[in-house]
Amino acid sequence: MSRIHPTAIIAPGAAIPESCVVGPYCTVGPEVVLGEGCVLVSHVVLDGRLHAGARNRFAPFAALGVPPQDLKYGGEPTGLSFGEDNDIREYVTISRGTVGGGGTTRIGSGCLIMAYVHIGHDSLIGDGCILANGATLAGHVTVEDYASVGALCPVHQFCRIGRYSYVGGGTTITQDVLPFSLTSARRETHAYSINKVGLTRRGFSPERLRALQHAFRLLLAAKMNTTQAVMRLRAESAGPQAPLASEDIEYLLGFIESSERGVLK
Repeated sequence: MSRIHPTAIIAPGAAIPESCVVGPYCTVGPEVVLGEGCVLVSHVVLDGRLHAGARNRFAPFAALGVPPQDLKYGGEPTGLSFGEDNDIREYVTISRGTVGGGGTTRIGSGCLIMAYVHIGHDSLIGDGCILANGATLAGHVTVEDYASVGALCPVHQFCRIGRYSYVGGGTTITQDVLPFSLTSARRETHAYSINKVGLTRRGFSPERLRALQHAFRLLLAAKMNTTQAVMRLRAESAGPQAPLASEDIEYLLGFIESSERGVLK
């Protein structure tokens, strides 16, 4: 326990392995459970039923597992969970869940959550996500695996950010962001193309990129509405050669068809 600074306040009941480092002036609540090798640099607040996997790093003045900013919240025992190898930077705030939203806010593994990000109650963040400085997620937001949300982006409650998508800085998100897309607010918020640079970095083959580019041309540039574009892609995927019968296209179409707020095009 010598790796806990004498100025840190650790509530009875908190589970902190000896491999963890707890720096000066940190506050850890009684229901916090940390995995091996976690680091609390200084002035970190961990509260509520917070469970964190191994090797998470919490920078100064992060406040995690704090009560949700929801007027309906009445002190119910809700929680926040982290996977492994996340980097949580300065002044990040992440609220624990609410009973009405499932009870737990969840962060995956391998995420970079930059300074001043806020993640509201009952949000679900996948693996490998990047949330840039000042991104603000309302409650019940879903950010799927390997998506990136740019700086100063407000995201409306119940919106979904599809996997492998990239949201440009300063973009207001009020509907679902298409998977694989590059979405930005140049004049108004639109999806402009596939996130080709990000997909290439993630090892997408030229064949996968061509299939997605074709799908996005039909969705974004063809003279047809979303329903017609989806029907066209379904028909092509069911054809004798089935050039688009890939998991990427099936996932994209399923994402669109399951959207409750509509998708940004």
